[in-house]
Amino acid sequence: MSARILIIEDNAANLELLRYLLAFNGYEVLLACDGLEGVATALQQRPDLILCDLQMPGLDGYQVLAQLREQVDAVILAVTAFSMPHDQENVMQAGFNGYFSKPIDPETFVSQIEQFLPPALRSTARPPPAGN
Repeated sequence: MSARILIIEDNAANLELLRYLLAFNGYEVLLACDGLEGVATALQQRPDLILCDLQMPGLDGYQVLAQLREQVDAVILAVTAFSMPHDQENVMQAGFNGYFSKPIDPETFVSQIEQFLPPALRSTARPPPAGN
């Protein structure tokens, strides 16, 4: 059984890229287009892992984290365009479990987030190697 992963992202292109990469690798993907929808989806669907943008309308990523941290037993990762050294430090001090800066690397992203999942929730569905 692979993990249920919630993506909270207001940029449609970024949302679709993350959804595609995760679904292609066998994960059940839940989507939310802003922080308010993300909190509601997380509370209702109880995902195993949450990928959360920081800069969104309604609730920003820090506000989403504050609302979910005590209510949802999920790994919460920031995926953000903020990429200065202090930004990563701020994200980690706020209580996120990890930090990824945009643009993400589609070749390595899924394997990077899998490091935050217990082995039993990692997908066994893998695409064939390139050229096959």
